[in-house]
Amino acid sequence: MMKAQQQGRSRQEPRRMGNSAMVITMLLSLCVLTFIKARYCSTPFPKAAPVLEVEVDEDYDGSRYRIDGPIGEEDFDPHRPTCYNTSKRSERCAAVGDIRFDGNHSKIYINPLDKEWRTKPYARRHDAVAMDDVREFTLLPFDTESSNTTVVPPLCTRNHSVPAFLFSSGGFAGNLYHDYTDVLVPLFTSTHHFRGEVQFLLTDIKDWWLDKFTPLFRQLSNYDVIDADNDQQVHCFRRIIIGATFHRAMGIDPKRSPGGETVADFKRLLRHAFHLTRPVASRDNPRLLIISRKSSRRFLNERAMAHAAALAKFDVRIAEPDNHTDMPNFARLVNSADIMMGVHGAGLTNMVFLPSRAVLLQVVPFGGLEWLSRVTFKDPAKDMDVNYMEYNVSLEESSLRNLYPEGHFYLKHPYDVHKKGWDAIKTVYLDKQSVRLNLTKFVQTLELARSRLPA
Repeated sequence: MMKAQQQGRSRQEPRRMGNSAMVITMLLSLCVLTFIKARYCSTPFPKAAPVLEVEVDEDYDGSRYRIDGPIGEEDFDPHRPTCYNTSKRSERCAAVGDIRFDGNHSKIYINPLDKEWRTKPYARRHDAVAMDDVREFTLLPFDTESSNTTVVPPLCTRNHSVPAFLFSSGGFAGNLYHDYTDVLVPLFTSTHHFRGEVQFLLTDIKDWWLDKFTPLFRQLSNYDVIDADNDQQVHCFRRIIIGATFHRAMGIDPKRSPGGETVADFKRLLRHAFHLTRPVASRDNPRLLIISRKSSRRFLNERAMAHAAALAKFDVRIAEPDNHTDMPNFARLVNSADIMMGVHGAGLTNMVFLPSRAVLLQVVPFGGLEWLSRVTFKDPAKDMDVNYMEYNVSLEESSLRNLYPEGHFYLKHPYDVHKKGWDAIKTVYLDKQSVRLNLTKFVQTLELARSRLPA
């Protein structure tokens, strides 16, 4: 029996040794391949970079993001790259040294600077359509003491003792909502802490746009705005910041503001800029301001609405702001209102001038647009100390029921239309729709708005 066991063991030994040799060969091959990959191939899973920015979309929720490092801090930080993302929508470039701004040629010469950079100073970098209308600037390194430099900077023709801040009024600026969301609120957040000691450089300038907001710029800067594109001088600075920081739509995150600024601070600045004297709304003889529209999203029974509101003892005003509206006068009109209402659109942005505890009544067109109304005006209203209300238009109140036959896909399945993207939503439910409000429902809504006003 022992002999038989020995014979069995002898037959297994070669198999075991063969298996061992195979395992050793595979391990050696794996080691060799690992060495080759590490030496000559890039890994598909690179080491995560430190969290240096906060990705913020228009549906901003500060609790969803972690902030490591001095994000939102406007002071120059030599440990950061010259240009870096401050949010999903905004990029900032900052430099200190010998800075020569040749805006006429879209060039900024900087010493010291590690390499050439290119940037567009507009807080909508995620939107290619908007950014197509924003001028690009090139940041060029130079060294006057080096004989090897290939960049020869122009001589200074005007020296400045304060920092420069470059921003753009291109993109979608000109639409009041984008004026505030993309330009003015980010500009305030990024420059208010300078207390006026900052020189604004404005690119993609529109004269009427600059005139419209000059009262605001004078609150932020002690110096006249320089037309960055057409000024023929070479402006020299010791410090420059390019591009404002976006936090959220018409909103500010105080934790990320260099001076802890809030939306309340922004509204306070607007009050000073446009000489608004009415601090708080009132329930006594409340004034209703109806924001009118000429083209899409019109009130088809606007006169009947005004008459019904007057019978309900509201002091009614109707106004239709546009790009040529006298901003100071219109701001004072809005400030005189206790309730401001309008169909979803840029005109509702004028809520920035409403007194505290006033009511903003947004008429939301038919088509499942509650999400859009929330992001654009409902969420910002809270920070502005404005009571927000909605009037949701039914199909019976929409002009779409006359445009499409009963049971049409657009009327029965609006959320399926949403799946086709923004262009489809805009074309069907914004550009082609007007509304005829049910007057009974309208007056009931006004009475609810009245009850929310301070006594």
